[in-house]
Amino acid sequence: MTVINRRTLIAAFAAAPALSTLGAAVGSTPASAAADLYPSNTALYANPTVVEGVDYGRRYRRHLVDDQSPQGRTPFVRTTVIAPHGGGIEGGTSELCLAIAGYHPADLAPAPAAGPTHDFWMFEGLRSSNNSELHVTSTHCDDGVARAMCASSRNVLSLHGCTAAQAGLEAGAQAVLVGGLNPTFRQYLMEEFAAAGIRAVTASGEEEIAGISPENICNRSLLGMGAQLEMTTEQRAAMFAPGKNTRTERAANTLPLFWAYATAVRTAIQRLEATQPIL
Repeated sequence: MTVINRRTLIAAFAAAPALSTLGAAVGSTPASAAADLYPSNTALYANPTVVEGVDYGRRYRRHLVDDQSPQGRTPFVRTTVIAPHGGGIEGGTSELCLAIAGYHPADLAPAPAAGPTHDFWMFEGLRSSNNSELHVTSTHCDDGVARAMCASSRNVLSLHGCTAAQAGLEAGAQAVLVGGLNPTFRQYLMEEFAAAGIRAVTASGEEEIAGISPENICNRSLLGMGAQLEMTTEQRAAMFAPGKNTRTERAANTLPLFWAYATAVRTAIQRLEATQPIL
């Protein structure tokens, strides 16, 4: 497959507070936009002292759809999966983004081989530390490729990481908050998580955690609504082999929970797309 990377220069960042061992491995995130160093992706990209490909990276794939026959129709990709805070920012979200899109995170081979595959986009922190400085909250995500892909998709699923405290849950909780403005998508996700034995909670309260702002990148779809998953640090850590939960090692050291999680989400997407005939 072809994964497109752009090399540009961006801004230097102030030093971030030290992270706990688990938080450093899995990635922490500011609790709100007020904690962000940059007000938007374009502001981050415009600063000339941090190098794309060294401090951060962007990966995406749009699948080729070609229908030049007057007879019949070729289905087009209806869903885009995104990880706005991938790599070392909110650890595990890049790997899940690829798996949900239908690719093995270790080698990008189709997984499952028979598909289906979905479009994907991700912004990733590549630093050995202080990746949280690269966090831009989802309502401020204005990356041109991300915006274009979401705007041309019926469905957008955005993957995020949070702490149990940010999720309003008990310490150590392994759970996912299901948010976004698409009620049918949320329902299918909740049902598939329940069927897989994965703890899921309907997101409510704080706007950014719940993904309810129309400005949230997950809601910038053709339908004006999408879904957002906020996974606790402990839930993400449980998806990878002990001692391998780092940006460079996660992809090749996934555990059964990781694949059960990806399968549950892919099933929810399949159910959603079945309600969206191409007219």
